[in-house]
Amino acid sequence: MNLPLLRFVTLLFLSLASEVTSQDTLVNLKDLSTEFNYEIRYATPNNFIGETLYDCAECLLRPEVAEALLQANQYFCEKGYRIKIYDCYRPLDVQKKMWAKVPRATYVGNPYGNGSVHNKGAAIDITLEMLDGCYVEMGSDYDYFGKEAHIDNYNFSKEILANRKLLFEGMRQFGFNTIRTEWWHFSYQKNWSYKTLNTPLPCEQ
Repeated sequence: MNLPLLRFVTLLFLSLASEVTSQDTLVNLKDLSTEFNYEIRYATPNNFIGETLYDCAECLLRPEVAEALLQANQYFCEKGYRIKIYDCYRPLDVQKKMWAKVPRATYVGNPYGNGSVHNKGAAIDITLEMLDGCYVEMGSDYDYFGKEAHIDNYNFSKEILANRKLLFEGMRQFGFNTIRTEWWHFSYQKNWSYKTLNTPLPCEQ
């Protein structure tokens, strides 16, 4: 093999290796910012299954998704709010446990089909709170499976509708899309480009 061709093959291999590695990259949001609040429900039994599903309360995301979320939180902070996080990356094995308990694709992504965007590290479940930690009413609790959680349900007070509008419009500005049945769920718009992962959360043993 001549030298120019060898260099080309080497560069091609390195490029492909870098692409494969980047497809699996997740970052811990706590390493990037201290300006979020957290209530990772699946690290507790306070969730729709009633069982602890995560061994630790960590928020992992794709680097691009984390950067967009940082920008969104800065936007809300300038308005007197901050993002409170309920869930981020979710290993596929946890998705399977959820599906075994609640096999309803309206609310739980089928891990044997397309799964959840959470399994790609490209979705977040969040709400807003005031900068001093005061509660912001959104019309239902997190992971409430019913019409009160639907974003096309307008049978709420002006205050709740205004809170939802602030959350939805703010997140959409930074590349996050809503889904109809969960006011708290936001998928990054480029989620289709990411692999589904089953990487365990980085919990200390």
